Amino acid sequence: MSEAAAAVSEAQAPESSTATAASNPRSKRRSRQKSGLQLPRGPRGGVELLLIQNVEHLGKQGEVVEVKRGFAINYLLPQGLATIATDHHKRMVEKHRAKLEEIARQRMASLRAVLGELARTSVTIEANANDEGHLYGSVGPTEISRSLKQQDLTVSPDQIILQGPLKEVGLYTVKVRLAADAEGDLKVWVVPSSSEAASTT
Repeated sequence: MSEAAAAVSEAQAPESSTATAASNPRSKRRSRQKSGLQLPRGPRGGVELLLIQNVEHLGKQGEVVEVKRGFAINYLLPQGLATIATDHHKRMVEKHRAKLEEIARQRMASLRAVLGELARTSVTIEANANDEGHLYGSVGPTEISRSLKQQDLTVSPDQIILQGPLKEVGLYTVKVRLAADAEGDLKVWVVPSSSEAASTT
């Protein structure tokens, strides 16, 4: 049990008589701990705590929240859901948050680099087609992903957004969504297979 949780637990203990406290050193110690419990006040007059776990309707792990003193003492602290938001804890949280933000920035920069490469790239996919250019089958995300892989570009089929399968020869502009906020275009050529083109000449 943390010192904060121990202090909170002891603060909830019933008052002891003066005689009992005088005869019991442990009661004296509890009394001192109870009176010495200091909870940091927030800007709205409540208590500032650092959440150790996600708390529904309150906040997520690592967030500093302001709650009423009774809620802090009677629930959050004894349940181990939060701890006192000391300056040290706040610095640790900010350092961790800054690290996560830097990782997110690096990831986004990498995704944008891939999108830039895709914008400069086109893929050509051969398919069986009749004389009117209608495919006997269709071209979908799997075929496009496979064609990109041949150019050393890794895009999974579920990141390729089509309104429907491509069923005719021609040039298509296809959406590629690498993340919720990272989307770009890719040019896809669907052409008759080389064997068919040879047979028509």
